[in-house]
Amino acid sequence: MDSGLFSFDAPFDFNGIQGNYDLQVFEKDAAVIKGRHDHLFGNQENHVFPENVTEVSEDQGKQDQPLGQEAEFDLSDEIFDFNSVFSTNTVCQEFSRPENTKPVEKMPSSFQLSSLELLSNYGKSSKKLRSSSYGRNGDEGKERGRKKLSTEEIMRVAGARYVQFSDMRHDDFSMLMHPFGHALSGLSEDETRDVELVHLLLTAAEKVGYEQFERASRLLSNCEWIASEQANPVQRIVYYFAEALRQRIDGATGRFEFVQKELETKLKTGPENGLSTSITTVRSHQYVPFFLVTQFAGIQAIIENVESASKIHIIDLQLRSGVQWTGLMQALAEREPCRVKLLKITAVGLAGDEKIVESGKRLESVAASFNLPFSFNAVYVRDMEDIKEELFKTRSDESLAVFCPLVLRTMISRPGCLENLMRVLKVLNPAILVVIEVEANLNSPSFVNRFIETLFFYSVYFDCLGTCMEHEPELRMEMESLLCSGIRNIVAREGKERIVRSVKMEVWSAFFARFRMVELGFSDLSLYQAKLVIKQFPSASCCTLEKMGKSVVVGWKGTPMQSVSAWKFSRDRGRAFGNYRL
Repeated sequence: MDSGLFSFDAPFDFNGIQGNYDLQVFEKDAAVIKGRHDHLFGNQENHVFPENVTEVSEDQGKQDQPLGQEAEFDLSDEIFDFNSVFSTNTVCQEFSRPENTKPVEKMPSSFQLSSLELLSNYGKSSKKLRSSSYGRNGDEGKERGRKKLSTEEIMRVAGARYVQFSDMRHDDFSMLMHPFGHALSGLSEDETRDVELVHLLLTAAEKVGYEQFERASRLLSNCEWIASEQANPVQRIVYYFAEALRQRIDGATGRFEFVQKELETKLKTGPENGLSTSITTVRSHQYVPFFLVTQFAGIQAIIENVESASKIHIIDLQLRSGVQWTGLMQALAEREPCRVKLLKITAVGLAGDEKIVESGKRLESVAASFNLPFSFNAVYVRDMEDIKEELFKTRSDESLAVFCPLVLRTMISRPGCLENLMRVLKVLNPAILVVIEVEANLNSPSFVNRFIETLFFYSVYFDCLGTCMEHEPELRMEMESLLCSGIRNIVAREGKERIVRSVKMEVWSAFFARFRMVELGFSDLSLYQAKLVIKQFPSASCCTLEKMGKSVVVGWKGTPMQSVSAWKFSRDRGRAFGNYRL
């Protein structure tokens, strides 16, 4: 392998692009919001907004820190540092203020502004939601037959309240009269309780971000008292996220010591290694449209790309059941006038995974039924970092395609492993590389920002599962249990222990540019096939499909969930972006 083609001085920085954060916007916000109190909330532990506030002293600032830690007060830094993580450098406190004393006006820190901006973006639709769906009071809303809010909509209303609380002054009469203001007017009692529960969860996450673990623990106790994994979707979401926050606290305070062993076990056997063949996940594809839609669009792009080849070799980095290739087999078997002489599929799996062999036998049987010349090969590795180009036994007379579904994101925490895979693929030089990824930014170095993004993404996912698996409650519970492991990893872990990561297509595009890759795009026929797949699901009206540049994004009620893109390596010998950092 000619590794000299790409000699990078430093790994790609996946934290370099973080959604739509604009530092200039934050600085403008800092000027506009000047005078806003340092704390994002009042005293949320008892749902009572404090009437008195005094200036924070250094001794008071240290009061709520864990033993052995000191708080450093540095509120002058107005530049958001994406490489920093939450620590004790800024403390969010609640104190009493003597009567007739004005609150101290301070500039919010940059990461407070970014969290507020993020929640504000999520909460904007709640205003439109209330104006279009609710009457002037709850009774009028009921009379108009308003639909019950979805899980995501509850989160958005709670997010709007999070932002509103941050901008409230303590002498606000309406706030004293109704701690949750007008944002909850028109909601049913159940919806109001759900919004308040999410509000508690957001407050607990804030306290964890500032390492105020005792206060966070009290708030989580309230969440855990109300929420349940057997209740409605909002309460289930809160239950799982509260559990993850509790684990983060336990890890930070040294209350358990099995984290490393648990991590090593998951790396070897769990879904985080990118080679999962979970039966539950495969079954869920029959009900949840995202993966099948992106899968069909990607496979149609492969069919079109190899239309003139007589020998076709497909490398599948996550075969699962293999059923996705039956449609391609049928299309190749019916192809005229250029008949296929050989279709070869190579599947990558962990050593000892017998499910791949079973999938290969099923594919051989399908190929025989189509009278299609076929061969199957399994490549076993202990870890994805062990992949080498000689394992795939490619031939010069083959047209090579690589299928990469939900794999790359599992290697973000191990940049050496990811870049090794890309170098191997570069040497193999496939005619097309199809990439399917989660379209969400779940990799922010800021804990609170990452928590917010993860909360909203999984809220949409749970809403989807509730709709698509309405008549399959046991399968839904199994899927939510699998998703819960991802939630725990994103929220409770940091550094190399945080294996479950996702970034948006704009970040992957920047990463692929490092290897001189160019995007191919999708034909109208590929999009047509994807739309046909959507129509096969009862939940078709909730599933959205749209193009983003040359990529295709599948969403749920307008929220992006998965993306599919097609790429090839350029033979241009131009500059290789050795120090590329966004």
